[in-house]
Amino acid sequence: MGVKSLGYVVVETTQPEEWDRFLTRVAGVMRAPDAADGAALYRVDERPFRFRIEQGASDRLVAPGYEVDSAAALDDLAARIAAAGRPAEHATAGEAALRGVERMFRTVDPAGNGVEFYCGDSRTEEPFVSPQGISHFVTGELGMGHAVLSAPNFDETVAFYCDVVGFRPTDLPRFYFQGGPPEDSGIGFAFLHASNGRHHSLAIGEGPVPPSGCVHLMLEMPSLVEVGKAHDRMRREGFPESATLGLHVNDEMTSFYVQTPSGFDLEIGCDGLVIDPATWETTRHESISVWGHVWAWQEAMRKAAD
Repeated sequence: MGVKSLGYVVVETTQPEEWDRFLTRVAGVMRAPDAADGAALYRVDERPFRFRIEQGASDRLVAPGYEVDSAAALDDLAARIAAAGRPAEHATAGEAALRGVERMFRTVDPAGNGVEFYCGDSRTEEPFVSPQGISHFVTGELGMGHAVLSAPNFDETVAFYCDVVGFRPTDLPRFYFQGGPPEDSGIGFAFLHASNGRHHSLAIGEGPVPPSGCVHLMLEMPSLVEVGKAHDRMRREGFPESATLGLHVNDEMTSFYVQTPSGFDLEIGCDGLVIDPATWETTRHESISVWGHVWAWQEAMRKAAD
């Protein structure tokens, strides 16, 4: 499989100052020198950036960027995507340099979500120093973390990522938020892994694409202590909590969710399950969490019913 991991994300925002406050003071990532075109860059490890924040007219995830093995793998993937009837817009050398990569192309999945693929990643010798004293984030071969997108044409979009791009299904659950059938038809999810041990580098949820272009992104902390400290910083800085601390069933991650300045969520967690991508057999869990993860909308519904 040619897809290695999630390398970076590109975000457009009308609130670059709020993103800076969010990333440095809540998530604890490192501000890097701005890109040549003025975009704000943020690091979580030795890569020159993992977050590229572009000032613009909207607040949304522009695209997650996924690394593939080689230039040959990139060309092969672009050809498969074009043969499937999707665009494959190759970037100029200057555009690739702004991503810190040798080559890249852009596409749009069947649901309209933007995504980028690249080869030839880069590293910096400048040490990573978190402004919040975090020793490191869990990245390396596992990549930056994961991205969760939405698709109203769920089956078609999942087939695109599995049959065309080359992700593999880790967990294919159907989650019920309103008590289950027959009243609750549930929501389908596809948790997809790349060629590394992270449980999922991409997930697709059944539903309309939100204006923010994303359901959530995830960063993995080195310990529960750091997750708890980030939770305290979220409260202190006044960013909305989207879901309380909890333990997920499928990827075994202890995490909470906070709303970013662009409207989608950031999951901050630790102790995620590491799989063997070569031997993993697809699971179909029926619940989201072992405990916790009470969503803000659920709490609002409970209060309205009191």
